[in-house]
Amino acid sequence: MKGNKDIEVLIVEDDLRIAEIQKRFLDLIEGFQPVGIAVSYVEAKTLIEVLQPDLILLDVYFPDMNGLDLLKETKLQTKQMDVIMITAAKEIDKVQAAIRLGVFDYIIKPVIFERFKQSLQRYQEYHAKFLKLAKEDSYISQQEVDKLFWKETDGTTNEKAYLPKGIDPLTLEKVIEVLGKVTTGLTAETVAKEVGVSRTTARRYLEHLVSIEKIDADLSYGTVGRPERVYLLQ
Repeated sequence: MKGNKDIEVLIVEDDLRIAEIQKRFLDLIEGFQPVGIAVSYVEAKTLIEVLQPDLILLDVYFPDMNGLDLLKETKLQTKQMDVIMITAAKEIDKVQAAIRLGVFDYIIKPVIFERFKQSLQRYQEYHAKFLKLAKEDSYISQQEVDKLFWKETDGTTNEKAYLPKGIDPLTLEKVIEVLGKVTTGLTAETVAKEVGVSRTTARRYLEHLVSIEKIDADLSYGTVGRPERVYLLQ
């Protein structure tokens, strides 16, 4: 997808009835443009080469090929496109192979529209995030990398689910809330008093926020001339 154009989608599915259903589903979701349907290996290879779609909706079982083999070939040719598998294949080895080949999602048939829509909208937000980061800078932070790998969309869900050991999400929210009330910055000791935890605990949460680039920290001098870190929300 270039600029603000719709995400171009190629459907690779040998059952035309199912392919048409997927096309109709896409038509109901804003921001996507079906650009073709391929029902065989030759058609898929040709349309991928000619159309260079942003996203492929790919089945596994075909009379003349295995969709995973096509995916592998596409990856080896460094085609800049993503894949969502939509298939009846439930074997764990097929799912594992798809994950290892970097598919965005794996949907098992029969496809329910709400599940399909959820996957496409997650991909849309993920794709937009990639484009935004690419325009802003060629370097990104660890937090931004984590969001892309975990395919986060709202910036909060996985951030809470994958907190490091010793960081409680509720306490973390309280620390952020305290920091959000000031503009001059706070020390670990002040935050500890406000949240009701020890200074060591407060510092642990503050250093976590620094590590994921949620807050800034600078050395300052306290009232007794002792250097201490002052924390402030970015």
